[in-house]
Amino acid sequence: MPCRQRAVPRAALSSPLLAAGLLLAAPAFAQAPTEDAATSSATLSEISVSGTGRPAAPGETAGSLTVPSVAAQRAAVNATVGSVAFVDAATFQDRYANTVRDVLKDVPGVFVQERYGQEMRLSIRGSGIARGFHVRGIELLQDGIPLNLADGSGDFYQIDPLSLRSVEVYKGGNALTFGATTLGGAVNFVTPTAYTALAPNTVRIDGGSFGTIREHFQISRISGPADLLISGTATDSDGFRDHATQRTRNLNANVGYRLAPGVETRFFLGYYDTDQKLPGSLSLFNALNNPRLANPSAITGNQSRKVTTERIANRTSFELEVGRLDIDSWAIHKNLYHPIFQVIDQDGWTYGVAPRWAGTFDLGGYRNDLILGLRAFAGINEARQFVNVAGLRGAQTLNARQSASNYEAYAENRFWFLPEMALMTGAKLFSANRTYSDKGGLPTNPAARFAAVTYEGINPKLGLLWQPLPEIQVFADITRSRDVPDFSDLAQTNTLGTTFVPLAAQRAWTYEAGSRGRIDRLAWDVTLYRAEVRDALINFTPNPGLSIPAATFNAPRTRHQGVEAAVTLDLAEDLTGPGDRLSLTQIWTHNDFRFVGDPVFGNNRIAGVPVDVLRTVLGYRHPSGFYLAPALDWVPQGAFADHANTLKVPGYALLGLQTGIDFANGVSLFVDARNLTDARFISDIAVVTNAATVAGGPVAFFPGNGRSVFGGVRASF
Repeated sequence: MPCRQRAVPRAALSSPLLAAGLLLAAPAFAQAPTEDAATSSATLSEISVSGTGRPAAPGETAGSLTVPSVAAQRAAVNATVGSVAFVDAATFQDRYANTVRDVLKDVPGVFVQERYGQEMRLSIRGSGIARGFHVRGIELLQDGIPLNLADGSGDFYQIDPLSLRSVEVYKGGNALTFGATTLGGAVNFVTPTAYTALAPNTVRIDGGSFGTIREHFQISRISGPADLLISGTATDSDGFRDHATQRTRNLNANVGYRLAPGVETRFFLGYYDTDQKLPGSLSLFNALNNPRLANPSAITGNQSRKVTTERIANRTSFELEVGRLDIDSWAIHKNLYHPIFQVIDQDGWTYGVAPRWAGTFDLGGYRNDLILGLRAFAGINEARQFVNVAGLRGAQTLNARQSASNYEAYAENRFWFLPEMALMTGAKLFSANRTYSDKGGLPTNPAARFAAVTYEGINPKLGLLWQPLPEIQVFADITRSRDVPDFSDLAQTNTLGTTFVPLAAQRAWTYEAGSRGRIDRLAWDVTLYRAEVRDALINFTPNPGLSIPAATFNAPRTRHQGVEAAVTLDLAEDLTGPGDRLSLTQIWTHNDFRFVGDPVFGNNRIAGVPVDVLRTVLGYRHPSGFYLAPALDWVPQGAFADHANTLKVPGYALLGLQTGIDFANGVSLFVDARNLTDARFISDIAVVTNAATVAGGPVAFFPGNGRSVFGGVRASF
């Protein structure tokens, strides 16, 4: 007789209307476990990296149909067959978390580097490796609903760390649970609801170096079947460098309503306004010796990035006799005014719908978990450019429309053929169209131009999960990814003006194996991966000093391989009395990204990302609420600045310290000190092809922030 599966962690599953209808017709399927059953299952412990862990908050035990409890979110992530990470917002509430880097810097395999303010580079497994603007190869979501524009590009400006409850990182093909199959995967930023908020009311003020001041509030209420949460953050900062002033105003809200037993709808609303001055890149000498300088062209052109985004989304969830059906819909309006090499003036909409069904049922006496989903989303962007006259519009040079549409179907199945072992299979079918229409009719661009390209394919996945003990997992999988170029790749500025370059989609097979778990005082999360990439989308900047957009080309073959590792050891307990704890965490990201037999670059390293990135945190916490966490960020060798590998930036080490106290009455005080030795270092690079051929050396370097200290107070009640 086949054995029946005992309770083990499973992902929070979902999929489409068609699949739901088919599955409902099968009477043999068993009732899907409730949320309470899922959260009571044995789950893996997350690695604590800050020494600021706190007792379970209200969000650990509460939740609703549309947004499960934080414990259920963690269990769903940990049940994935592959490399994933879960970040509870409670771990970064007591530090100056202003950017996505502050949120994700403790996740192995995630490379996030700041340029200035909210401008940064996010790369996972070499996605968008040489690109320091927008996001390519990673799908950003908020509450499981896409944030990226229809062409796949994305920004960080609408991610407010203080308005988050958790973050889910699905690396590579592990993001198939959302329908994403890019090289980098997906990052899901989950906001709190009135059921999962750390407290019904929160007010906070913090600030410090570089003239920084930030205010934040959050209010939530539950009334019968309805619940409401509103949060807002205002940030003002002069920035470390000249001409780097930052001003942001973010507002997030969601309202949920239980329409009937097992039926809930939730609307998400967001308004995000950012005005960021851009200091530009510097020569290597100035970046290391005069890091506060701004590039002269950044000042004369009053270079800045002004973005206003409005977002509305809805999730309506149905608890069915078998599984759960979520229907997501969204619309995003974005207006961009961006004086740089020219004034980029854009206005566009993205909209979509995505039904997703998920459930657990009995299949021939064995447990089976299934996800089925559909996604259809599209968008139009009016793209205009003007001569930059001290930050104002001069003569118009471009009048174009960028249109993108995407149709996707995906499935992921986990079949538990043994009580502790599951076979995972999955696939995604997609069709993505990119249409570019240059209307012409301008003195510098009289002729109209039209171009369109459609990308289609299927991305399969195969994996194996072994869970010998409730707290230990071992996994291995192989996935196919395809990265479709966005309009920053396809519409390139060159000697002919702005032209459409019909690039191929980037294709890769990624192999990974790893383990995560805990034994007594030792916790670990380690993954090794290797991706064989064809037609890799590689960037280089023709003239970084003038901030001309990076050009993109298809490299025939590249190889991305590396190690994503985090290990935590509880060194001691009860040092000064019962309940205190001292722990040590080591995070290591190893990046070995190379061209393979390239006709120009041979087997050189792909520029832009250092080989090794290490972070060490020693965390102490006392039951009184006091905590102390010194940290060392170490890059032994800097990254290459060019694909020809003729110039490498120096490595660096940064020392930081985080301390504070959480009082029993809900008041918290914190101090977050960074780069205490005031080290000079290169944070990011505008990659060039061959630095040796640039007269005087490339003006391609972004200095990291100097010594800084931030502090704040938070009251939760």
